Amino acid sequence: MMFRTALATSAALGISLLAACTAPMGMMGKPFMQDSLPPVVQVPAGHKVVMEAVGVGEITYECRAKKDMAGQYEWVFVGPDAKLNSRAGQQVGKYYGPPATWESADGSKVTGAQVAVAPAGTGNIPLQLVKANPAMGQGAMVGTSYIQRVATQGGVAPASACDAGSISKKEIVKYQADYIFWRAM
Repeated sequence: MMFRTALATSAALGISLLAACTAPMGMMGKPFMQDSLPPVVQVPAGHKVVMEAVGVGEITYECRAKKDMAGQYEWVFVGPDAKLNSRAGQQVGKYYGPPATWESADGSKVTGAQVAVAPAGTGNIPLQLVKANPAMGQGAMVGTSYIQRVATQGGVAPASACDAGSISKKEIVKYQADYIFWRAM
């Protein structure tokens, strides 16, 4: 009897920890409110937060010639490589690209198309709203309709020179951002 009670308690605790990794903050504490975000990156009405993750990683940039601008060069975003962590710090997935792909630890994943960006402050990549494509696989990403990138830190293109002598040179910068996953209600 004592063994069954301990087993049931352990199972309940395991389910609670799993829920804490994927539950929106509203179920764990203070709910995510998008009212303070610029309107262009707000998710349309009729959607609800289903997961929040903190992306911690790197963004790769490459020095390339500007299109149709002879003799001019720029740092071009190549792609991200980040861990997606729960608010408690446990890894619940990863974010990589190209193409930009959010993948849950359960193997389900989603890509999307950028809808809008808004400035996030000096030295930080912009806030972003992405319209999700249908998810691949079965799991946490199924039904995702939008993804917001908010609370960005770092990640901007390098300050180092990008010129004819550095064509194809790649630079990696650190960044962090919150990713908010939404589904239609």
